[in-house]
Amino acid sequence: MDILLWRHAEAVDADGLLSDLDRPLTKRGRKQAKLVARWLRSRLPPDCRILVSPALRTRETVVPLGLPHEIEPAIAPGASAEAILAATGWPGKDGAVLLVGHQPGLGEVAGRLLTGRALGLSVRKGALWWLTARRRGGRAEVTLRAVIDAETAWPTPGQGKKSQAD
Repeated sequence: MDILLWRHAEAVDADGLLSDLDRPLTKRGRKQAKLVARWLRSRLPPDCRILVSPALRTRETVVPLGLPHEIEPAIAPGASAEAILAATGWPGKDGAVLLVGHQPGLGEVAGRLLTGRALGLSVRKGALWWLTARRRGGRAEVTLRAVIDAETAWPTPGQGKKSQAD
C-alpha cells in the first residue's frame, strides 16, 4: 500500500475573523499547491484514492491536481494518527491513498509508519511525503519513497538551464 501525505499549502491566518475550517490559501499557498500537483500528477498511481480534509485550505490545495477526490471528516484538523490511518484502510488495503490534511496528524502518521511507535514528525506546509508499505515475513515494512517540498518541486526560473559557458 502506498500512503501519500500532502499537507495543505500556506493559508491565511484566522485572526479571529475566520473559523479554522474556512481559511483559504494565500497567493504563495496557491503556487505551492500548483507546484506539488504538477510533480505528483505524472507519478500518482492510476488507482489512487484521494481523501481530503473538509477544511477549505485542503480543498484548495488539491484543486490543481485536477482529479476526483472525497471529503473525509476523519482527517479534519485535530484528527489522531489512528483515525487518519483507519480512513486509509491501513494496513489491510492494497493500492494507493493520497491524504490532503494537517499537522500534527500527518506527521504523527509518518512517525508511526516509519518507526512503529508514536512519534510526531514535522511535515512542512505544502509538502508531500510518499510512503510505501508491504508485508514481509508477517510484518509491515515501510519505505520512504519521496519527500517533496513545495519550494523545491520545480526549479525556479534560471535554475536547471545551461548557461552560455556550459
